[in-house]
Amino acid sequence: MGTRIHPLADVQSENIGSDTYIWQFTVVLKDAVIGANCNINCNCFVENDVYIGNNVTVKSGVQIWDGIKIEDNVFIGPNVTFTNDLIPRSKIYPKEFKKTLLRKGSSVGANSTIVAGVEIGEMAFIGAGSVVTKNIPPYTLWYGNPARHRGYITDDSILLDLNLKDRETGKQYYLESFKPIQK
Repeated sequence: MGTRIHPLADVQSENIGSDTYIWQFTVVLKDAVIGANCNINCNCFVENDVYIGNNVTVKSGVQIWDGIKIEDNVFIGPNVTFTNDLIPRSKIYPKEFKKTLLRKGSSVGANSTIVAGVEIGEMAFIGAGSVVTKNIPPYTLWYGNPARHRGYITDDSILLDLNLKDRETGKQYYLESFKPIQK
């Protein structure tokens, strides 16, 4: 199949993995790194100091600024907003932009805002419209403004409440090294 870059995209980087698709009206600057089998949807912007792993989905309307690292198998919903400067001012730039890290398998729902300098843990799930202002532990469910811990999520995407009970079946889970395991 090979990498597919829409003719209406402006992709300046040569660091694009195989089988990645970059849709129309998306800009990728020259130093960005994008892994294999990714889907970067239309109307996105990827700055220079950005790393995107393999099998990542970035939906429409997302800007990924300098200092953001996205590991493998991450989902970023439409119009998610990242920041990289905690005290932004016009024409005044920090010596270094804050680093933000999205660990493998995490998901960020549509219209969420990720404040600079946070880490979203492995497999964590951020609900739509959330404002993430602090680090998110692995395998946890967060939503709201500001985002608050509301439960857990399993490798199979089963949502659990704060007591580690399956919201659908009532089955009880327990944590083993931050990971929910069924009893």
